[in-house]
Amino acid sequence: MRFTTILLTISVVAGLAIPDQANADFVFGEPLNLGPVINTAINESGPWISPDDIGMTFSTCVAWTGPYDSWLAMRPTKEDPWTAPVGLGRSLESYLDSVKAIPSINAALGLELYFSDNEMRPGGYGSSDLWVTTREAIDANWGPAVNLGPTVNTAAVEMWAILSPDGLELYFSGYSCELARPGGQGCADLWVTRRATKNDPWGAPENLGPKVNSASDDARPYLSADGLMLFFDSQRSGGYGQGDLYMTRRATFSDPWGAPVNLGPVVNSSAFEECASLSADGSTLFFDSGRGGGYGGHDIWQVPIMAIVDFTGDGKIDGKDILTLTEHWGQDEPLCDIGPSAWGNGTVDVNDLIVLAEYIGKEVVDPTLIAHWALDETEGMTAADSAGEHDATVMGNAAWQSDGGKVGGALACDGVDDFIPTKLVLNPAAGLFSVIAWVKGGAPGQVVLSQQGGADWLLANPTDGSLMTNLMSPSRFATPGVSDVVITDGRWHRIGIVWDGANRILFVDDEEVARDAQPKLADCPGMLVIGGGKSLSSATFWSGLIDDVRIYSRAVKP
Repeated sequence: MRFTTILLTISVVAGLAIPDQANADFVFGEPLNLGPVINTAINESGPWISPDDIGMTFSTCVAWTGPYDSWLAMRPTKEDPWTAPVGLGRSLESYLDSVKAIPSINAALGLELYFSDNEMRPGGYGSSDLWVTTREAIDANWGPAVNLGPTVNTAAVEMWAILSPDGLELYFSGYSCELARPGGQGCADLWVTRRATKNDPWGAPENLGPKVNSASDDARPYLSADGLMLFFDSQRSGGYGQGDLYMTRRATFSDPWGAPVNLGPVVNSSAFEECASLSADGSTLFFDSGRGGGYGGHDIWQVPIMAIVDFTGDGKIDGKDILTLTEHWGQDEPLCDIGPSAWGNGTVDVNDLIVLAEYIGKEVVDPTLIAHWALDETEGMTAADSAGEHDATVMGNAAWQSDGGKVGGALACDGVDDFIPTKLVLNPAAGLFSVIAWVKGGAPGQVVLSQQGGADWLLANPTDGSLMTNLMSPSRFATPGVSDVVITDGRWHRIGIVWDGANRILFVDDEEVARDAQPKLADCPGMLVIGGGKSLSSATFWSGLIDDVRIYSRAVKP
């Protein structure tokens, strides 16, 4: 069993400005190890970031059974590196004495401080109980620690307490394998105890149930400042490693928690990730992990959280993106919900407009753009992928048109034997994606983009030259996606297909022209082909211009 120190389970009850909900489109950047100033050859764990982002407390130990030492690292600003940590001791009392002189951290602790203690304080009920200490004012001394009593604590292990923003809910980890806390789903579960007012006693703890907890270990909860997001780590099946970080949401305090979502392979590794903590502005997730590339057993890492601001998927932020945002004003639209932080706040409003305005006219770096063939070359047989590692080879007699494209140059295909193959970019069955391209010319039945062994992704309908797709579910009753907008009329058209995890959507010239329910797409790991069909039959080769082909690992709105 993994125990923790008093420091690691302090519950911050005031001052954090974490974003409201994680219902926006955002991505995690590259995880960064905090380096040898913070991390050592032993285990560092449980980072907690102060509201002003300039203080961080964490714990160290040689073995997970303890003993644990608590530490404080500071930095002048959030852009500066961390200074050498200062030891805070091994007791709650030494911690409080050390941080009292640091205004931001002291104020963030509020008037109630909940913690767990595995040192068997007198008056406890098990090997680790939940306790509380209070004070009358921010500048007052803390009172004696009080055990939460037998209604909350048992002979089992209760630890890692986090208080809700209104002070009426207390979430914690309950361990039940050795000493059997009744009502659990697994050895370690997430529990909550509630009280009617801050003056009332805590009620009997409730297990968060099988929707949140699993038959494996679920532990170390962390709440957002509004209490609508709950982070935790879990060893359940279906993850990426020994233990992964998850998040669950609820719409209001009276609503149940939703199904937990794995934070994905950027955050999670084949090792053990735990102890999530968000920076005050919601731009950085801190956690500890045993992944490779560190300095010891477990190190503290951080990963940036970035908003997706290129709504239309054209590589620039301009009036089209502003128009898309205003079209969804007042709505809960994840695509445009980018403020006040990348997590959004559940409503498209002035917060999102302010964030978007910061990017107008600037170069956009979109980590969800996984492949981009600008097709601006002037010679040679290579079509470079500026976003990834999918350079393509120009086959046949296709000719570069240096000044004949819609965006710079373009590639002219003769409709006889010209096509551009490249290695696998994505499997349509693996997750959300969007494909966008500019085309001119073509004829009915000809294909703009396909996947060998799979389907023709974007093509002109053999009947009338309208945009259609053969990407579909694996069901034997599946049908192609069709539109009634012709793309073979000799004019430039921006065409695209978007799969948002539930729907198959076709676009022409930034307008939606077809949509149908498609909760699943057929699996295919084949190579991608630009300008030809999946079978490379002569009738499928494109006769015309192709320009600026983009593939995103998210749903865009052209």
